[in-house]
Amino acid sequence: MRGGPTICTRFRISYYDSSVLPSVADVLAMPVVRAGEPEVVAGGSLDRPVRWVHVSDVADVAQLLAGGELILTTGQAMSHGDIATVGYLTALAAAGVSGLVLELGEYVPELAPVVAATADALGLPLIVLHRITRFVEITEAVHRVIVAEQYAELEFARTVHETFTELSVRRASLAEIVKTAADMLDSSVVLEDLSHRVLTLTVRHATTSALLEDWETTSRMLPGGWDAVAVGPHTQRWGRLILPAGDVPTARARMVLERAAQTLTLHRMIEKDRFGLHRQAQTGLIDDMANGRVLDERDAVARAAALGLARRAAYVPLAIDLAAVAESDPVARQRRAAGILDAVTHGLGLAKVTALAAADQGDRVGMILALPRTGDLDAGLTAACTAITGEVRRVDGVERVVIGVGAESDSLLDTAHELPHAAHVAEVALSLASSAPRPFYRSGDVRLRGLLSLIRNEPGVQRFAETELSALLRHDIRHNADLTHTLRQFLDLAGNKTELARRLNISRPTLYDRLARIERILAVDLEDGESRTSLHAALLIRDLTANTDVR
Repeated sequence: MRGGPTICTRFRISYYDSSVLPSVADVLAMPVVRAGEPEVVAGGSLDRPVRWVHVSDVADVAQLLAGGELILTTGQAMSHGDIATVGYLTALAAAGVSGLVLELGEYVPELAPVVAATADALGLPLIVLHRITRFVEITEAVHRVIVAEQYAELEFARTVHETFTELSVRRASLAEIVKTAADMLDSSVVLEDLSHRVLTLTVRHATTSALLEDWETTSRMLPGGWDAVAVGPHTQRWGRLILPAGDVPTARARMVLERAAQTLTLHRMIEKDRFGLHRQAQTGLIDDMANGRVLDERDAVARAAALGLARRAAYVPLAIDLAAVAESDPVARQRRAAGILDAVTHGLGLAKVTALAAADQGDRVGMILALPRTGDLDAGLTAACTAITGEVRRVDGVERVVIGVGAESDSLLDTAHELPHAAHVAEVALSLASSAPRPFYRSGDVRLRGLLSLIRNEPGVQRFAETELSALLRHDIRHNADLTHTLRQFLDLAGNKTELARRLNISRPTLYDRLARIERILAVDLEDGESRTSLHAALLIRDLTANTDVR
């Protein structure tokens, strides 16, 4: 029954969403069809979608069809000879039908060889039923499925519209918009910029490291089965939403991606690049790592590499803190914060190193710096910090810049967890005397002041400082004096009375009298080493607490 002449024809183009329709194979699997003992005898793929089921024995039914129909027939049109049968089958194929189901019986007791040969040549699925079947039951069953799936698609479209509209209204973040799209499709979704750097992503049924392996190359080539939608106004595209290959129906995938892209476009138009999408992505990644939302080192490295951080490097936590002219205008503060980040980026470029940077509270910037493992790490760190500091000092209003550094590590996650320590070191370093500034400060450089700053807010520590100094502070208030300043200078100079008299520009007897009064008021001996240490610690705690209040 196989073989026969090759018959070429032009199929009619039909417009319907094939992804939500049952296929010919789905129809054949229905119990009502299986009851007729179906047999596929010829033709093309059974994956063709069935838009509708049409029952007809009319020979010229093809001119009434729109394409995508499954034809049920008893074969009356095929009972008038081979020439009429070939013409009938050719017309059906040209109309774009999904298949032909023929019930063997009165009109066609058995198939002539030319029938299967012609169906094969046309690529028209031909199925015969060996038992008499009620066609109305088949049409009801199939149409019930088609209508139900179309209703489900309408409901899905309504949900997509309402969900992304709500995200737009409340100005959801880039990450939340992308996560919503991934949740709807139950598939990974990636948002990248025009340089193929990953701004944010949500991973499903895979690992982040596997998905982002050699991402730039993969993204540029866009493997078969992957879907991508441009993000941004038509004339100002700034990124793409990418759906890796999966089992998501194409129509649903495009609907969700396009709606998500519109929401992302609106998000950026509203935010108007407060710190740039790339910076927002870096801030988001640092926050995710520091707060335990990323737990796999490979995933963290993959995401960081997709944002430009060098792999296989020594990672160093940095915090940049600065003293600047007070600015009451929020717009001006925002402009200065953006200028500081720009300066940091420029400094990194001058030092030829990579980093993740995130704006912290006020004018502080947290960073994870990637340095080559070869060579002197401190030399590379010094060069990078010197370049960054030099550029940040150029920003209008900046008066002083310090950089706090934590312990370097081969682990990106461990480095992220060290960022609060680096911020603490920077904060304490900023309170130190500004003479002979360093390129960067470590814990050992802030010494006792650093330790006290860690515990300064503890009630017991504050009680200690108050107990040590309260009598002298009350005396100064009552007598409009400044013996506290004299005590501070005395302790800073390690008890050098000659230098202290010169610095205060007073005579030695006058200085001795002041020191004696301090001893009487506080009931201490200033020649005692432990007393000096206690008083000095209390003054440092007072300074640090005052600085916290100001900040």
